[in-house]
Amino acid sequence: MTSFYGEYRDRQKDIISDEEENQVSRANVDKWIFRLFLILIGFMPLIVLGHTKDVISPLVSDVSLLTSGTKGDLFTYYKAFLVLLVTIIAGLLLLIKIFFMNGKIKKTILNYFLGIFTFAIVMSTIFSPNISIALSGQYNRNDGAISWLCYIALMFIAMNINYPKKAVNYIMFSLYPFVFINLYIITMNFTGNDLMQNKWVQTLVSIALPDGSSFSAGSQIVGTLNQWNYMSGMFAILTVMFLVWAIVEGTWIKSIISVIVATLSITVMFMSISTSGFVTLLVMVPIIIVSVIKAVNKIKGTVILALFLLISASVLHVLASENSRVWDESLGFLIKNNPYLEEQAFSKITSSFELGYMNEVSAADNSFVLPVLPERGVSAGTGRLYIWEKTIDVFKDRPIFGYGLDSLMYNFPHFNIDARSGNWDENIITDKPHNIFLGILYGTGLVGFIGFLLLFVSVVVYSVTNLFKKIYIQNIVLVAAVLAYFVQSMFNDSLPGTSAIAWILIGMVFGIHSRKKHYGRNIHE
Repeated sequence: MTSFYGEYRDRQKDIISDEEENQVSRANVDKWIFRLFLILIGFMPLIVLGHTKDVISPLVSDVSLLTSGTKGDLFTYYKAFLVLLVTIIAGLLLLIKIFFMNGKIKKTILNYFLGIFTFAIVMSTIFSPNISIALSGQYNRNDGAISWLCYIALMFIAMNINYPKKAVNYIMFSLYPFVFINLYIITMNFTGNDLMQNKWVQTLVSIALPDGSSFSAGSQIVGTLNQWNYMSGMFAILTVMFLVWAIVEGTWIKSIISVIVATLSITVMFMSISTSGFVTLLVMVPIIIVSVIKAVNKIKGTVILALFLLISASVLHVLASENSRVWDESLGFLIKNNPYLEEQAFSKITSSFELGYMNEVSAADNSFVLPVLPERGVSAGTGRLYIWEKTIDVFKDRPIFGYGLDSLMYNFPHFNIDARSGNWDENIITDKPHNIFLGILYGTGLVGFIGFLLLFVSVVVYSVTNLFKKIYIQNIVLVAAVLAYFVQSMFNDSLPGTSAIAWILIGMVFGIHSRKKHYGRNIHE
């Protein structure tokens, strides 16, 4: 009998020993996954490398954007490749943790919503009329099904690992190069010294290009993201992140550094000359105020916010004095009178194009009269309202699973005469919906949109609700970033360089907050 109990105790010791070993192993796996996340957050958005691809267009057209042929891209292919690579490695590490280290998957309703969204993406790709495009996305965007499945996987992985106490600090530090490098690039462009005109930049970004490839005339670079709208939206998110971090941070030194970086971020946003970023900041004002209220030192938080507003106003004045459009695309959203715009006398000149389409042209016998053409104009949101209306019309033809992600350019009704009044010119090719929600609806149909909407509502409700509860104080930074991402999603599209970061942060909001009891409320390490 004694021998029996002795063997039993030995087995129990072995079990306890195994679990302790598993616990250490799981912690190491989580550390490596978090390091991979930092690579994606800090390094991936900086990649600018030329890539060529043979594109087979589903349309027969003489318009260059719609024709088949070898196409070039600078901003998204290698970003998307790194997102895929990191997702695969992080996913394998999570599986190893689950199957060999007794790891656990968090039980949450979000898993079902992610499943619905994933199912819809797969089905929409299979049934897409442009399956190859729906799979990988447009050659210069790479935001098709593969990328979106990566975003979902990254969120799921981020939800199911543990984080160090200084996780938020590490994330913010990793974003410094992104802010500084883009500030330099866009400042050069803003002052008329575009870096793409320098031979060394052309050589650097063309390392991966095949021999004989060259940049087209007029190529320019405004930042490490594709163009103005993406720069504006992303740096509005960064402005909110660094400002909130400065407000809730416990030490004055870190707060001052953070408010400086927040100012640099809003400077990039101003120079991006796009209203989407400014609107995002306006919507996020209540969250910024809440961060002041939640801060341990509310007086310091108020001083930091006042300092940021003062410096930002000075920056706006300097930039608008250089280019009046900076005012138009920021405060001009609220105040139409631009004090930086010099009064100029404009003479109305009718272009040869318009002369070719007079409102009324009569034949020799005065019996043939052309219809009155719509006057040229732009709908709300610099043409976005027109694009949204037409995209919804297209969606109605395939409402269940849609057309496949990132394939709008090949299904949008181009060359409509009413584009004159909605998008200024009926010859403009629309390649994206300028709205992530609408892009999901078009690409994955009602099934995918419902899954995405359930995710969106859950994340927003969870985030906002927990802002008014006891919360790990620095998690407010992540909550603010996630909410800012969804706000700018109303005016911008998805890209690997922006969405991959955002969906990691969404997962981290749930991952860190669920373990706040281990950290305490007011930890500032």
